[in-house]
Amino acid sequence: MMLRFGRWLYPGLGVKRWIVLALVGVVLVGNGVARWFVAEGSDWHVNELVDGICSDLGVPLGALPYLFTALGVVFVFLGITLPIRSIVSAIAPSSKDHIVEALLDRRLRGGYKVVAIGGGTGLSTLLRGLKRSTTNLTAVVTVTDDGGSSGRLQKELGILPPGDIRNCLVALADDEALVTDLFQYRFSEGEGLSGHSFGNLFLAAMSGITGNFDTAIKESSRVLNIKGRVLPSTLDTVRLCASFADGRVVRGETNISAAHDAVERLWLEPTGAQPLREVLDAIATADAIVLGPGSLYTSVLPNFLVDGIARAVADSPALKVYVCNVMTQPGETDAFTAATHVRALLLQSGHRVCDTVIVNDEPPRLLLEAYAEEGQVPVEPDRTALGALGVRIVGANVISETQNVRHDPQRLADVVLKLIDEHVARRSSFVHLSAPAPAASAEPVREPAS
Repeated sequence: MMLRFGRWLYPGLGVKRWIVLALVGVVLVGNGVARWFVAEGSDWHVNELVDGICSDLGVPLGALPYLFTALGVVFVFLGITLPIRSIVSAIAPSSKDHIVEALLDRRLRGGYKVVAIGGGTGLSTLLRGLKRSTTNLTAVVTVTDDGGSSGRLQKELGILPPGDIRNCLVALADDEALVTDLFQYRFSEGEGLSGHSFGNLFLAAMSGITGNFDTAIKESSRVLNIKGRVLPSTLDTVRLCASFADGRVVRGETNISAAHDAVERLWLEPTGAQPLREVLDAIATADAIVLGPGSLYTSVLPNFLVDGIARAVADSPALKVYVCNVMTQPGETDAFTAATHVRALLLQSGHRVCDTVIVNDEPPRLLLEAYAEEGQVPVEPDRTALGALGVRIVGANVISETQNVRHDPQRLADVVLKLIDEHVARRSSFVHLSAPAPAASAEPVREPAS
C-alpha cells in the first residue's frame, strides 16, 4: 500500500503541488475557524475536549501532535485521490487503476523532441535511456543490413531488413522485459526457421498483412505500445557500397565489415534513395539530433547517404550530437581516434551534421585484455585534434562493463539531456551564452587539401 502511495510522489506528475496546497488550505481553514470562535467570545476549547476524549481512551497526550498530523495528511491525500479515481472511472473505467501511469505519460509527452539516427545495438541503447524522460522520440534506422536473419528475409521476401528496427521497437516497448524475451528469441532448429528471430518474423508477417513495411512498423509500434516511433531512413531497397584506398569496390554491408581496410568512400546502390517525409519533418522540429553510438560506416553513415537527410540535419537549429564509440571496431575503425571518427562522419556525409561530440573519458578496465585479443582498443579522446575540427567536446563516464563494454543507457541519456537543457536555455534566452564551439555550418564539408 505504501509503495502505491509513494508512486504519487514521482517527480513531474503535477500532483504534489496540489496536495501541498490542500494541506495549506486545511491549516488556514482551521486557523480561521479558531479565530472566529475567539472573536465571538466562545469559551469552547476544542483541544481540551479532544484531550479529554483521548485520555479516556488511553492515548498518550504527547503523541497527539504526531498522530493528528499523520492522520491529517492521510485524510487530505485520500480526499484528493479518491474523488479523482471516481471521476476517472466514470469517464474511462479501464483507466481507474492507472492514474499514476497516465500522469507519468503526460509528463513524458511534454519532454524534448529527440531524433536518434543510427542502427545496430548502439541506437537501441540510447533509446532505452531516453525513453524514461520523453516519448517525443524518433529513431531513424539504417536499412542496409544484409547479413543473418535480416539478410535472408530481405532476399526471400523482398522486405527491408528488419533486424535493427526490431531492436529499436524492443528498446522503446512499454513492457520491455517481456517483449525482449519474445522478440529476441531466435529459433535454433526447424527447416527454414533456424537462425531467424521471432521479432524479424513478426515484422515480416505484419508487412505481408498490411501490404507495406512502413505500415508494418507503425502497427507493430501500436501493438507493443512503444514510447516514441521508429522510422526507416528510406523505404527504397538499397545496397551499401564502399571503395578502398587500393581501388577495390565492395558491395554489401557484411562484405564491407569483412574487408578489414579503411573505407575511402561510401554510397548506396541504386542512387537517389528518398527519405520518408516524416523523417525530414522530425529533423526540422527536433530539439536535439543524436548520431550513434554504433558502427560508424555500417550503422550511422548509411542514413546520411539517403538524399536530403544530411542537408536536413545540417540545416536544423537543433543541437547535433555525435556519440563516439567506446571501442574501435575490427575491419571498420581500426586505430581510429575520436577525431578520426568525427572527421569521417563529416566528410562522408558531406555536411556539418554534428557540433558536439560525447567521448567516454573513463577507460574500461575489466575487459581490456579480452578485447585486445579481438583487435579492439579503447577509442582515444584526442581533444586537440577534435578541437581543430570545430566541435564541442563533452567527456563523461558513459560506459558499463558486464560481459561487454557498452554505453550505459541511463548515463548516456543523462549526458544528452543535460546538453539539451543547455541548448534550449541558450536558444530561448536573449542573452547569448558563450559557446565553446563555433556555430555549425550547413555548407558541404570538403576534403582538406593535402
